[in-house]
Amino acid sequence: MAYSLGIDTGGTFTDVVLLNAQRQVLASAKSLTTRFDLAQGIAGALDQLPQAWLGQVSLVSLSTTLTTNSVVEGKGSPVCVLLAGYDALQVKSSGLVDLLGSEGIVCLPGGHDAGGIATQALDEAASRAAITQHMGRVSAFAISATFGVRNPAHEVQLRQWVQEMCDVPVTCGHELASSLGAPRRALTAALNARMIFHVKALIESVQRTLAARAIDAPLMVVQGDGSLINVASALRRPVNTVLSGPAASVLGACALSGLQNAVVADMGGTTTDIAVVRNGLPELSFDGAMVGNWRPMVEAVKVYAVGLGGDSEVRLHGGEGLTIGPRRVVPLSLLAHQHPQILAALERQQNETPHASQMRFAQRLHADAALLSRLNDDELFAWETLAQGPVDLERANMENRALARAIARLERKGLAIYSGFTPSDAAHVLGLSSHWSAAGATFAARIWARQMRHMYGLGTWKQGDALGPAQDVVAKVVDTICQKLIEAGLNDAGQMNESSAGKVAALLTAMALGGGKAAAETPDAPHVGGSAVFQLQFSPSMPLVGVGAPAASYYPAVACALGVELQLPPFAEVANAVGAVLGQVSQRVHLTLTQPARGVFKVFTAQGPVDFGDLASAVAHAQALAGAEAHARAMAAGAAQAEVVYSQRNNSVNNDIDGNVFFEAVVTATASGAPLRKA
Repeated sequence: MAYSLGIDTGGTFTDVVLLNAQRQVLASAKSLTTRFDLAQGIAGALDQLPQAWLGQVSLVSLSTTLTTNSVVEGKGSPVCVLLAGYDALQVKSSGLVDLLGSEGIVCLPGGHDAGGIATQALDEAASRAAITQHMGRVSAFAISATFGVRNPAHEVQLRQWVQEMCDVPVTCGHELASSLGAPRRALTAALNARMIFHVKALIESVQRTLAARAIDAPLMVVQGDGSLINVASALRRPVNTVLSGPAASVLGACALSGLQNAVVADMGGTTTDIAVVRNGLPELSFDGAMVGNWRPMVEAVKVYAVGLGGDSEVRLHGGEGLTIGPRRVVPLSLLAHQHPQILAALERQQNETPHASQMRFAQRLHADAALLSRLNDDELFAWETLAQGPVDLERANMENRALARAIARLERKGLAIYSGFTPSDAAHVLGLSSHWSAAGATFAARIWARQMRHMYGLGTWKQGDALGPAQDVVAKVVDTICQKLIEAGLNDAGQMNESSAGKVAALLTAMALGGGKAAAETPDAPHVGGSAVFQLQFSPSMPLVGVGAPAASYYPAVACALGVELQLPPFAEVANAVGAVLGQVSQRVHLTLTQPARGVFKVFTAQGPVDFGDLASAVAHAQALAGAEAHARAMAAGAAQAEVVYSQRNNSVNNDIDGNVFFEAVVTATASGAPLRKA
């Protein structure tokens, strides 16, 4: 019997499952993700499976939240973005400065107009000088030119010069997105370039681990739309995996619950991902999914990914009061579980005068050659010091301030990670979780409560109380999840964008958690009848399916607060790994055609615009090109065979004077098929 092996590498856990031909789970396992050497965590999970069955695996599929997490947290490898034809306003609106800093952005003459005609020639000397300045200091280049989707000639030329001069990956915007919108296309190209290192490291870790266990089967990777691609395709377009984990969790949740209509909420270590499923399929976002504060041009499952997870830092944020996330830290319960020697420091700190460096231990997170090459002597010393184990920042601040400052810079670069008080710690204090150190969590809760009270004036907990702070943190997690579910519902209804939905959801959440009681009601002036005018209620036909390792700790309270039916299906904690092997290979190619003048129909191809005298000929040409390209991509992405279907979205106006006037159409070819398995 041929088995399928699903692997999901998350920020905290690596999950594996074995499925039979009937897609039934035969075995599953979890292991801590080892970010510094991902192969260790993957091997730790695989070694828990029945080894005799691994030799019968005919397909391996991988999903991950590491790319999603890197976007949400704003972390990634250093890259250089070459922008041809961009002006200052476009650069500002792209968000690239916030993502990369100004030193990684180079604006060059060039670009095209909406008709695909060059507005200015490329400056070869300036382009080569920019490449020379940044090569050796970056892990990849990203290239975007204005109207590159209408004519990619300048992007192709810049890529050729980069490849002539250095051996690093190059990403072009026209290869990732077909829609207009130069700023967002540049952002998408930059995100893709930043992720190449992380995806490559993960894939190589999986390949080494599979080879060591003689598992010789095709390795596929889940894309953000739930479809599968092989390794070569994933390395060319890693940004398409930015919602890999959430997409896999939606597919896994549907399969495990058996529901066709539901709201799926997946809570991991770094993010909570929410999706609405109807008729067994999640809705796709063709305008780009919102991931943290970014919206790259990635066709993906319509997911609301927010920086709230079991390992999110609980902190005080400005005038917002107590907030959770989006920064991920190492829970003290986990750190004490792995390094029991820190318990003595935590026990001492719970009775000391509160200050910010308490509970703060630093560890290596992962190695990035491009980032390491930029470190100064103090940072290199700090990097080597972290190799010996967790560094107590309280002690470092007292004994070696230079070391403490260097470690802080490593953390900002994404090379190191701090410990902190998290929802996972609160769950251990309350007995909702028990797999790590309850003592470490209890000490952390007491220290954190004293910091909040004495440094920020927050809370009324008694000295030595760990239960009260933990209960308040869990309640905050529940409130936040409720608000995000309401936001997702408002946005799903199509009435509000993310910004508007967030503002209204805060009020509706307060009403929902208060049982509908209006804010103005008081004991002295109750409302007539003792109830509010209206109450918030979720549809009874859309139950909540909770998946992910922390789901059982929080979602029962969420469901109770919102009055919604809850399902926690069997194997919910490994839903991502289950969903990883359920998808098909699917590739979409979009081609745009316009009528810039009456009787002239222009098809924008990868080789430049082509003109036709009638619409039917233009559509036929677009379909032929898109279909051939989609089929070729599907086969190259690992499909055993592929079937192509076409769709067309027209933009036209019908009026009494001119009749039906055609402006623009987007022709889409979708090639889909089952992944190739080991014979």
